[in-house]
Parts: sequence; C-alpha cells; structure tokens
Amino acid sequence: MTEYEIKKQICEIGKRIYDHGMVASNDGNISVKINDNEFLCTPTGVSKGFMTPEYICKVDANGKVIQANEGFKPSSEIKMHMRVYKERPDVKAVVHAHPLYATSFAIAGIPLTEPIMPEAVIALGCVPIAEYGTPSTEEIPDAVSKYLQYYDAVLLANHGALSFSDSLLNAYHKMESLEFYAQLLYQSKMLGGPKQLSDSQVQRLYEIRRQFGLKGKHPADLCPNAKAGKPSCHSCGGSCGGSCGSDDSDLIAEITKKVLAAMGK
Repeated sequence: MTEYEIKKQICEIGKRIYDHGMVASNDGNISVKINDNEFLCTPTGVSKGFMTPEYICKVDANGKVIQANEGFKPSSEIKMHMRVYKERPDVKAVVHAHPLYATSFAIAGIPLTEPIMPEAVIALGCVPIAEYGTPSTEEIPDAVSKYLQYYDAVLLANHGALSFSDSLLNAYHKMESLEFYAQLLYQSKMLGGPKQLSDSQVQRLYEIRRQFGLKGKHPADLCPNAKAGKPSCHSCGGSCGGSCGSDDSDLIAEITKKVLAAMGK
C-alpha cells in the first residue's frame, strides 16, 4: 500500500470506531508503522469519524513530527503507540479507543479474564488492566509495557482500551472483539452470571489456536511445554507441581507468576 492508501485506511478505521460508539467527540487515536523510523498517526483534537487523508501526520520513532499539514499535530498519546512499536517489533498498527463496555470494566477495575465464549478465548485469551497513568505522559507507556509481551490487547485503568497487531485491520478487529467480549460478559452477569468454559475446554481452544498458527501474543503461547508440544500448564497456578515438565519448572513458575500478576490474581 502507498502512504496515501494507508492514510485512507486510517480514516476508514477511524470512522468505524466512531460509528460503532467506541469513541466520542475527539477521543481515540490510531497509528500505522511504515518502517522502523516512520509512522503515520491521527492528529490530536479531531473527531475520528470525520477525518480525511490530509489530517494524518507522520512521525519518527521518537514521536517527533516528520510531516504534518498546517493546523494538525500528532496525537498527544503518541508516546503510548511508540512504546508498543519499540517493544513489539511484530506490531504494525495500534488502535486506542474508549469502547463503552470495555472501558466500563476498566473503570470498575475488572479485567476480562472469564472464559465465556470460544471466539474470545481463541482471539484474546484474556485482557488485563494496565495501571492508571496520566494521559500524554510516560506513565501510560510504562504501565502498558509490562503486558506487551503477553497480550495483543489491554484495558487502560479509568481510561479505555488499546489493541495492536500485524496490520491495521487486525488491530481494529481485536478492539472490536474486545468490546464484544466485554458486552457479553456484562450482559451475562446481569442474567445471573456467565457459565464459564472449563479448564479443559479452554486448553482445547488454545490448542486450536496453536494449530491455526495465529500470530501475535496470547496466553496459549506462554507455556514452554505448550511450545514443545507437551501439555500446557501456564494456567494451572502451579497446582501441577511441575509434573508436566519438571525440566522447565523454574521457567514455568516465573511465567505463571507473571501471567497471574498480569491478570490481577
């Protein structure tokens, strides 16, 4: 795609998140990686539902302006995007929005960790909450950083949600899946509480994901035993006593600790 075509796609995705009620007014921001030192991003202070390619800015890996038309400057949240690109070389696009249900969970301090439907388990696994940070500062990038190696989407405490992937469309799809997951979880709780999938059912879905060869970071890929084709133990909380791979017990314990911490448990 040419830069102009990428700008058009950014505008299209911006309109989608606006039309789907994932942002209000001038909220949200989108970026796409062109190469290691050039990134296209949405400008600050404009509605994502009414952008045209002329709105889109170009910045370097430090978030400094390379090109921007008069009257436009990069999103104030560009630091958060740059941290994702720096720590996840596989990521080509980042979407930040304030989807209603997902943001409600972020405000309530409730991570999305309940396995309630196969699609969410396969696509997201679970979604942790990054600690609150003041917008436009390094606080949010620092908070998000600890989750980047384990997930492709995170909630931002009292703020919104962040998704990232190997293409802009895939990053948007993760945001859409995140919001749908949050809405289903909320509504099922209103009906008396969801009936969660069992651990064995979750593990079967994780294995399906591995067989599909899906890209990105996901809890299904954290366990070294799973990578080696052995039974996965990343979610057992140590209850297996290391019996599913004693040679990797120290590494498993460390990964389990990080996963549980990221999930707020």
